Amino acid sequence: MRPLPERTLIMGVLNVTPDSFSDGGACLEVEAAVRRGRELAAQGADVIDVGGESTRPGAAEVPPEEELRRVLPVLERLAAVVDVPLSVDTRRAEVARRALEAGARVVNDVSALGDPRMAQVCAAAGATVVLMHMRGRPADMQADPRYDDVVGEVAGLLAGARERARREGVAPGSIWVDPGIGFGKTLAHNLALLAALPRLRVETGCPLLVGVSRKSFLGALTGRPVAERVHGTAGAVAMCVAGGADAVRVHDVAEMRDVVKVCDAIRRSANRN
Repeated sequence: MRPLPERTLIMGVLNVTPDSFSDGGACLEVEAAVRRGRELAAQGADVIDVGGESTRPGAAEVPPEEELRRVLPVLERLAAVVDVPLSVDTRRAEVARRALEAGARVVNDVSALGDPRMAQVCAAAGATVVLMHMRGRPADMQADPRYDDVVGEVAGLLAGARERARREGVAPGSIWVDPGIGFGKTLAHNLALLAALPRLRVETGCPLLVGVSRKSFLGALTGRPVAERVHGTAGAVAMCVAGGADAVRVHDVAEMRDVVKVCDAIRRSANRN
């Protein structure tokens, strides 16, 4: 992932889990996962994010050995057949280390350095790290989340994680942040964060990745089940681009690529005039 992209990048989601909220089980077998990864690359993904542990609300932790068993063969195979960078979606430094050895170039850490060794692993490999805000753990993060100032608190935690990453040797240009939409937030919290993306980008001083794809806040707004949230996702992605997101993390890459292209063109035109 480039530190200062000239357009909004698209991170394609590839879950190799049985229980992810949207597509759990669809790519659990290695061949199916590799096939899906190639599809995402062909559809225009700039990064493919491979995850072996569901972080949906209420999800139980997966043993690190099982997480490795799921992600390593997929990363190894994909690294040989696609040209786009690969990311590993993990909270564990050891999983990140092994994944980087297998061909990943990005670590998408939903715990924002919750594992104290994570920054060292990323620094040693020269990897990009995405630091995401999450209140609590997936198992309990939606148990009555409260904030006095959700935007200020999220920005402050991410800025602190950024500084820890820098102290451990991660290059400043290799640190991205993610406000963690749906991770320990109510509908009102999610909407406030999405409305404040320009502020978050300034206060964290980092490129911004935002994940809104198919999430429950879209269901709360539209009444649609997970499988029918592509239009809601498109609306949220458009607002993310307009708000200055540097990358969006999505399941429906082909559809969201058109959304991003149009929004980027409008934003560039506004900047020229």
